[in-house]
Amino acid sequence: MEMKHLRYFIEVTRAGSFTHAAEKLYMTQPAISRIIKSLEDELETSLFIRSRKKLSLTDAGKIFYEHAQVMEKQFQALHIELESLSVLKKGHIRIGLPSIIDSVFFSKLIASFHKEYPDITFQLIEDGSKVIEEKVMNDLLDFGVVFLPTRHNFFDYYSLGEEDLKLIVPADHDLVNRQEVAIAELKDEDFIMFNKDFALHDRIYSACRKSGFEPRIISETSQMDFIEEMVASSLGITLLPESTSKGLTSDVREINLSYPAIKWHLAMIWKKKQDLSPVKLEFIRFAKENLKNT
Repeated sequence: MEMKHLRYFIEVTRAGSFTHAAEKLYMTQPAISRIIKSLEDELETSLFIRSRKKLSLTDAGKIFYEHAQVMEKQFQALHIELESLSVLKKGHIRIGLPSIIDSVFFSKLIASFHKEYPDITFQLIEDGSKVIEEKVMNDLLDFGVVFLPTRHNFFDYYSLGEEDLKLIVPADHDLVNRQEVAIAELKDEDFIMFNKDFALHDRIYSACRKSGFEPRIISETSQMDFIEEMVASSLGITLLPESTSKGLTSDVREINLSYPAIKWHLAMIWKKKQDLSPVKLEFIRFAKENLKNT
């Protein structure tokens, strides 16, 4: 029994006529009749009551029609899935990453995905969270790693975890032996910060204002290495996510912030209400599966 013969049977049933079904299928009426007769011979039962007025199903035909429709839907679903696998063999994914994060975990994710799908290529763009959001919004990026909450409600996201910000000071700073420091104690310090393209800038600025002072910012940059070098050279202090601060040199020290604690919630975002390609859908599934235990 061939799948196309099931389709012919379904079409004849819906048309109620061999002639009308043949016209719709661009076949001859005798050809359709022979195919239906071969189905009946194979099943050893009549499927249609043939009369001059209208073709109608026998009881066996009604049962066969119900199953034929299910099989046709299953075959279509199989075809779609196989087609999706074919599409997954090639593709291109654009991802925005802020320079502030430790990108090792994401590099490992991309490497694992590339091993599974070697013909899918990646373009990584380094920028601040705000710029990354705008680029995802304007379809210049497929995915972005940003600090939550975002400024838009047009994104779906997958949380990559939450952590505290840490105070980073020079190795010879007066606060270096403290276990923890309140934000208010930093009112006379010089701050070195990421620029306004980074959501971290606004988060730190807001925390300082809530503690009763305007931070004295002596330098802003988009480069993590430059911030670390400036702090190590005793030009000022900075605040960084805990995971980022662990990779710093011995020329600087990490101190806990006691009040208010500043949370850093990182997530991978993509545009809502958009028909995502099989490649992008698979990357989302793969990322969720592989990042859930990181």
